[in-house]
Amino acid sequence: MFDEHRTLVSIPTFPLEGMKTMKAALSVLDLVVYPQGKSIADAYAASKELAQHTEKLGYTRYWMAEHHNIEGIASAATPLLIGYIAENTKTIRVGSGGIMLPNHSPLVVAEQFGTLATLYPNRIDLGLGRAPGTDQMTMRALRRDSGQNGEDFADLIAELSYYFAAAAPGQKLRAIPGEGIDVPLYILGSSLYSARLAAVLGRPYAFAGHFAPQMMEEAFRIYRREFRPSAVLDKPYVMVGTQAVAAPTDEEAEFLATSLYKRFLSLIRGQIRRSEPPVPTMDGVWTPQERDAVMGMMRTAIVGGPDKIRRGFEEMQEITGADEFIITSDLFEHSHRLRSYEIMAKTLKETGPNK
Repeated sequence: MFDEHRTLVSIPTFPLEGMKTMKAALSVLDLVVYPQGKSIADAYAASKELAQHTEKLGYTRYWMAEHHNIEGIASAATPLLIGYIAENTKTIRVGSGGIMLPNHSPLVVAEQFGTLATLYPNRIDLGLGRAPGTDQMTMRALRRDSGQNGEDFADLIAELSYYFAAAAPGQKLRAIPGEGIDVPLYILGSSLYSARLAAVLGRPYAFAGHFAPQMMEEAFRIYRREFRPSAVLDKPYVMVGTQAVAAPTDEEAEFLATSLYKRFLSLIRGQIRRSEPPVPTMDGVWTPQERDAVMGMMRTAIVGGPDKIRRGFEEMQEITGADEFIITSDLFEHSHRLRSYEIMAKTLKETGPNK
């Protein structure tokens, strides 16, 4: 019934040292966190400053993820925040990483992003996921009478694409605004299902390696093997979500990363709390089993000073063949977060043949 809507954008890249045939763009994933001692209003102000900062540093895109009923994360009304960031920046692409499509009517999503793309032409991305972005109870409140639990994700994408396409003569159900507007669609996921779907649709594929890296390499193998060229994309485009903590020294980076470790530890324990200050050591904070679980979730994390950051991204690109890294660096102090993205941009941009 529905036709795939076609659009493609030009993506700038940062050359990486030693990679003769591969290039990788750097982008930002902002979870819009408010740590202990900070408010939701503080989180929004910090996101605006981070977006302006990373825009000046040359990052490609700035994405925010839909989450609901999670203490410490304030990105529930994702389209509103995308508009806020787009209004306060000039050139960086802004979008969702992602909108959890089964939570919403595709018509409403088309109208929202059609509005954003009209207000901020050629700057809006629409990353789509099928997870609820929350717990089961909240998912039921969001999805009301839907019993699909994401099984209809492919059908929802097809319906959304139908609304973005130019209206056919006599078409009665239309997205106004939305129809005929180029809004690039990206498939997000952390499973083999999402890899196959992105391949069948011929869409760029972003894997959530920043919190669920277990199937990442296999997902990328499937995506590349089963990819079908489309009017959107003639070859696979791989985006790797990763945690990264950059600091002037390895020792300081490891210290700052303990805030992330404690955050993931709270997830494992089912006691989700706001980010806490870093600590000199995690000894006594977690058990050996909890440590293994946390580090498994953070297997793609790159933590260190400039040299270690450079090596980490080079190794990750060699493993994944990434075309783009979409990086989250949610540190307790906002100033450290700004500095982390600055160190990464300057370190990676300085290593290539165009340095």
